[in-house]
Amino acid sequence: MKIASWNVNSVRARLGRVLAWLSEERPEVLCIQETKVVDDAFPAEPFEEAGYVPLFFGQKTYNGVAILSRTTPLEVSRGFGDGEDDLGARFLVAEVGPLWVASVYVPNGREVGSAHFAQKLAWLGRLRAFLERNTSPDQEVLLCGDWNVAPEDRDVWDPEALQGQLHCHPDERAALQHLCGWGLVDTFRLHHEDAGLYSWWDYRRLGFPRNRGMRLDMILASASLARRCVAAEICREARKGKGASDHTVITATFR
Repeated sequence: MKIASWNVNSVRARLGRVLAWLSEERPEVLCIQETKVVDDAFPAEPFEEAGYVPLFFGQKTYNGVAILSRTTPLEVSRGFGDGEDDLGARFLVAEVGPLWVASVYVPNGREVGSAHFAQKLAWLGRLRAFLERNTSPDQEVLLCGDWNVAPEDRDVWDPEALQGQLHCHPDERAALQHLCGWGLVDTFRLHHEDAGLYSWWDYRRLGFPRNRGMRLDMILASASLARRCVAAEICREARKGKGASDHTVITATFR
């Protein structure tokens, strides 16, 4: 069972790329972030023709998340439902067979020390509170998405230059670790220990050809499910060529 996640940076702009990748790889589930489209305009039909049932939670121009599944997903939640501002369409949960799957797009934070940065940290704390209210580490839980945090120094191209900067700040990393303390495992690091493996590269300054990137995208699994993870990959090929997203697709495979 292959699960995938991809910040596509506009689902309509990358539709052909996403459909081509789905045709080749045929994951059971693909979680998408930054769809950047209202629900009425989401391109559901091409995905249905490709054999996927889409769920989507979007808005105009910004944010937006979706879950594409080869079996019919049952929507669980849009947002946290805690009465606070969700900061846009950033969180969608569905039951896919025995799995509890979320597509996650964590706020960027914009600038360390800003109100937006504080909201980012709070958002990660609210996500843990949502898990505590609604599920359990004993269940088969997957959180797939763009976390806008590089978990460790080995997840960025220049740890010294980026020390304390956005995506690498100790407060962000601590907030992510607190979330994972609920009972989540980074599936990629079960299979890859090396530095220099990234999922995002800046469009500017030849970021991708020079491999100046960060690993911002992760599939986090509950411990019981993580024990069944037999592979996890970053699909660099999907970042190549004209018109690519600045993120690439990541996968985790479970027996």
